[in-house]
Amino acid sequence: MATDYDSPRKGEEDHESLQALQERVPEPRPGDILDDADNPDSLEMSGQDLASMELDVIVVPPQADEFTCMSCFLVKHRSQIAKETKAGAFCSECES
Repeated sequence: MATDYDSPRKGEEDHESLQALQERVPEPRPGDILDDADNPDSLEMSGQDLASMELDVIVVPPQADEFTCMSCFLVKHRSQIAKETKAGAFCSECES
């Protein structure tokens, strides 16, 4: 469907009030609260001792077409290099 950007827009009187919008949204019922008790991968950290927990992380070395930005320290594709100095490469996001 095409949008006519030249058509008149709604005026101030056409906008719904905040109260009217809040009345349309139903209140959450007490039984609707999400419970992550049966989700073993839940990240709830409320005072739990995590010293005995082991994390398995696979670290992949930088690929030939990647570089690490010396400003944000993110690994990016070489097409995002904005400038290279003696210190290293800088990405286009940090350079702008």
